[in-house]
Amino acid sequence: MRARLGVPAPDRPEESSAAATTPAGEIPAATAEPAAAAVPEPEAASWDNRPAMPDTPPRPEGMVRWFTPGLNVKRWLLLLFAAIVLLSLAFGYALKDAYTTFAFPRFVGPLTLQFMPRWARAVLFLGLGVSVAAFAFYRLGRSILGPFLPLASSSGSGVVEQIYTHRLLAKGPRLVAIGGGTGMSSMLRGIKKYTGNISAIVTVADDGGSSGRLRTEYQVLPPGDFRQCLTALAETEPLMTSLFSHRFTGEGSLSGHSFGNLFIMAMAEITGDFEHALQASGRVLRVRGQIMPSTLQDVVLCANAGGEIRIGESRIPQGAGPIDRVFLDPPSPQINPEAELAILDAELIVVGPGSLYTSILPNLLVDGLVEALRASPAVKVYVCNVATQPGETTGFTVSEHLDAIEKHVGGNLFDYVICNSNHGLPLPRSAVEAGITRVSFDREKASRRPVHFILADVVSPRISTHHDPEKLARVIMKRVWR
Repeated sequence: MRARLGVPAPDRPEESSAAATTPAGEIPAATAEPAAAAVPEPEAASWDNRPAMPDTPPRPEGMVRWFTPGLNVKRWLLLLFAAIVLLSLAFGYALKDAYTTFAFPRFVGPLTLQFMPRWARAVLFLGLGVSVAAFAFYRLGRSILGPFLPLASSSGSGVVEQIYTHRLLAKGPRLVAIGGGTGMSSMLRGIKKYTGNISAIVTVADDGGSSGRLRTEYQVLPPGDFRQCLTALAETEPLMTSLFSHRFTGEGSLSGHSFGNLFIMAMAEITGDFEHALQASGRVLRVRGQIMPSTLQDVVLCANAGGEIRIGESRIPQGAGPIDRVFLDPPSPQINPEAELAILDAELIVVGPGSLYTSILPNLLVDGLVEALRASPAVKVYVCNVATQPGETTGFTVSEHLDAIEKHVGGNLFDYVICNSNHGLPLPRSAVEAGITRVSFDREKASRRPVHFILADVVSPRISTHHDPEKLARVIMKRVWR
């Protein structure tokens, strides 16, 4: 059901979830101080005013799973049962006619259990028939569908589990995620468990590391952020995901390059363009949803910081002065038509989490993207970061993140803003030394905005500077999309 805006309701505490796998590029958990108990802010509850969702009943197990609503199996089982009954009636009439027409030898009587009453024979044959039919149906399903569901054997889940998951995800909302970097891939890793109708719109401003080298040498869109989204949405075996994330070491020409980046580059040469390369890579990794660039033009991200012009996404955070404004060169690149269609057709749009000036705003500055956001009937959500970023958002509050977005593209863009309420987890020592702090929720300024704030525990207990994929996905799907 679509979210209904502005409806006050009783408080609802957010439940905890398991820790997520550490994405590439995050601060290692080993540098963190011992984790303390998660303590939500005392004032968070008054803003976290969404009603509790009813507990989800446990899923049935075994053969009963075939009768779970939503599989589209029961109707065909009933039709098959009716066909078997008709065949049995035809066989029964023929057998009765044979009994009355022909004389059978004496030994036929005991073989057909004539010494038992008819009701006993009916019960015996009914039980035997149901057992054999169930076993045959089970083995037939595995034999026919097994080759088409390879994950059933590799992940340990059965055919019915795979079918149930496919049907369930197909009914999920049409969700568009806009952003880039580790934050976006972390969110996608959790949200893919709720819907298979995902469109990830990714920034093309990356110019650092392996992506920057490939972009300079081959004049293509930077593949790094796309690789992270591919592996986040992939349904392949963990080994394939690790392979795409592998980064070469040593002193050779491949040093520093990610295998996934090279794979996407090779696929681009084979298919002829970057878009088709992403589609083909998605098929290889069995990606849930689709991944697309926000623009097909080669753009450079620039920033004005106290009169200083910083050119290049990797140079934006470098410098002493705060960032006044970021802009793209060339200005106003056209939106990717596929991205525009995805936004207009979406039911739920999630912007962030991610670096404010280098992942979020480069997408919003694409000509036509904000206009498509405003025209879309979807529920729009902004996920604020759980920690500040040195050189970009040092000392920023939640409202200051929104102020920066409004300064660049205007206000009243979002229906909901998700903020972290758990400040009890200590930051890693290396993060504290780098000047990273928690993003605080400034209630007084936030209360003046026409937006619904949801305060919830969305921080990762392992990497406390990042979101937890499971927690964040649960908040989005259970408390925004209802």
